[in-house]
Amino acid sequence: MTMFHDGNRELQQHFASTALADRLVERLRHSEFTDDDREFIQSVEFFFLATAAPDGQPDCSFKGGPPGFARVVRPDLLVWPDYDGNGMFKSLGNIGVNPFVGLLFIRMGAAPKRLRVNARAEVVLDDPLMQEFTGAQALVRVTPIDIFPNCPRYIPDLGAGKPSPYVPRDGEPPVEPGWKSNPAWKEVVPPRRA
Repeated sequence: MTMFHDGNRELQQHFASTALADRLVERLRHSEFTDDDREFIQSVEFFFLATAAPDGQPDCSFKGGPPGFARVVRPDLLVWPDYDGNGMFKSLGNIGVNPFVGLLFIRMGAAPKRLRVNARAEVVLDDPLMQEFTGAQALVRVTPIDIFPNCPRYIPDLGAGKPSPYVPRDGEPPVEPGWKSNPAWKEVVPPRRA
């Protein structure tokens, strides 16, 4: 499965970022969870889940719990419990008819970080692992397809009440992230347009 479709490529060509996009996939994309992925995922208290109905209608939801509620149990399997909610079952119902999901794990603060996981998911109502999660009424099992870190530069430091220093500001020159001058990327980073 390729990470890019014609719509992605069209915009990459417009913004001269095709080579950068390809290099990022080549160097960062993986299909199994690493130890670093596991440690990060199991350290956060929430993530965002994107699902879609059979007709493609998107839905995004917040999933939260104690650190470790989202758990990498094998390099090719992540699980999380479904807790009692509003009873609409928008996300889990979507998974039942369209198993493709996107997860965004994020850490805010002084050391921001993001990890994206595109995957196939299934909802299981009688999984033995449910016993390991207090309050679980179902378990969601996720098999990764594409795992990749995402640049955290626009994440604010909410605890300190500070916006990201990379957010564009009137009358100020843009702050370039350090990764753009890294030899691994520098030759493929397109010039800034604005």
